Amino acid sequence: MEYTIVDGMLSDCRRLASPNCSPRDGIEIDLLVIHNISLPAGKFGTGHIEQLFTNCLPPDTHPSFPEIRRLRVSSHLLIDRAGAITQFVPFTMQAWHAGASSFRGRDRCNEFSIGIELEGTDYEPFADVQYDRLVDVTRALFCVYPDLNLDRITGHSEIAPNRKTDPGPYFDWERYKSRLPEPTEVGQ
Repeated sequence: MEYTIVDGMLSDCRRLASPNCSPRDGIEIDLLVIHNISLPAGKFGTGHIEQLFTNCLPPDTHPSFPEIRRLRVSSHLLIDRAGAITQFVPFTMQAWHAGASSFRGRDRCNEFSIGIELEGTDYEPFADVQYDRLVDVTRALFCVYPDLNLDRITGHSEIAPNRKTDPGPYFDWERYKSRLPEPTEVGQ
């Protein structure tokens, strides 16, 4: 699928605004961070990710929820197991996805990155359609944000190594990156 981005919004996706964002204050986007998430852990298609990102997670739904319901987190995009994409924060704003983080000595990755969550876990493969959508979205991002390239894509585990493990060992970086254009090919 070919996506476009206008005013920080991805075409052809569901939009659900998260209050968990802040202005970029003129800082250029030059990093893409890949994550995984499932709520409750290991369960898919529950709608609880959307509730977490919009501060509406009901604490009595699962024993783990009282502990996380007060978190103020978000992501720019979520790609679910069926390949459906939801945008929570415009790319022109900071989503609160990275937390305490550092990329090549530069702290506070939320300021200069885009975060994409894949519905999944560290313990099982991602769906084929999730890779397809992630590649399609990344190609669109490369067209709009010229400082993004193959070398500026990382996992949450790389920018917060003592806190995070996602996207995990089942995320196939070679499969994903081999389908992306080199910087000289973008826009051709």
